[in-house]
Amino acid sequence: MTGKVDLEAQYNNRARVPDHPAVMALWRERAEAARTAHPMIRIAYGDGERETLDLFEAAPDAPVAVFIHGGYWQALDKDWFGGIAPALAAHGISVAIPSYDLAPAVRVGAIVGQMRRAVEAIRARTGRRPLVFGHSAGGHMAAAMLSEGRACAAVALSGVFDLEPLIGTSLNDALKLDEREARALNILRWPAPNGATPGGTVLDCIVGGDESEEFLRQSRVMADTWGAQGVQTRFEALPGLNHFTVLDPLFDADNAMVGRIAELARG
Repeated sequence: MTGKVDLEAQYNNRARVPDHPAVMALWRERAEAARTAHPMIRIAYGDGERETLDLFEAAPDAPVAVFIHGGYWQALDKDWFGGIAPALAAHGISVAIPSYDLAPAVRVGAIVGQMRRAVEAIRARTGRRPLVFGHSAGGHMAAAMLSEGRACAAVALSGVFDLEPLIGTSLNDALKLDEREARALNILRWPAPNGATPGGTVLDCIVGGDESEEFLRQSRVMADTWGAQGVQTRFEALPGLNHFTVLDPLFDADNAMVGRIAELARG
């Protein structure tokens, strides 16, 4: 795929899915309901106003899964996503959801650094590496945490691992990526976790079956690239789901995706 027009259509998911506001409104409603039904603990992982996370505890000693939200590093925060916690709590898994600073106020590399600190804050609290899972930009950062040995496993939902195609799109108006920075942040170029890495070696790459060819390609290539280097990878395209509804399974305690995340978090 080449050319600005093609890449804009492939990566601009809000334009691609006209009814995304209704899906996102449901995220918000579910998050508010979860905070009411399952009071969370707010933890500061840094000094910044947005350097906080919400921890929904299933039990004091429960395994923790850290969820990193999407929004192309330029939108949203933790308050949209607490609704995913109840389904995992039903499996005995606590969920931590951090916020982070947003572009253009900060660079993408700085946001990745914030997620390092957030994950390490959970590790310090529990004494173990958490599972890290994330959506879109959060999928990129979940894989980054696995690469660096900070996670016991990672699940990337509709991850964008290679940032270089974003340079010529409107999404880069806020990100301000140049070729050097995009190349450095391309997780496909990062070291794959292996047996010598003090962390996990499992990466699931899941994407909505109705997403763009580029998003399908990114997840498939990520799984293939690290799989060829010995990582236990899995690629799955979920039929009928787009870039926003791909999160729908996370609200259902009986869904196989929730069971898989719980299994990895315990493992």
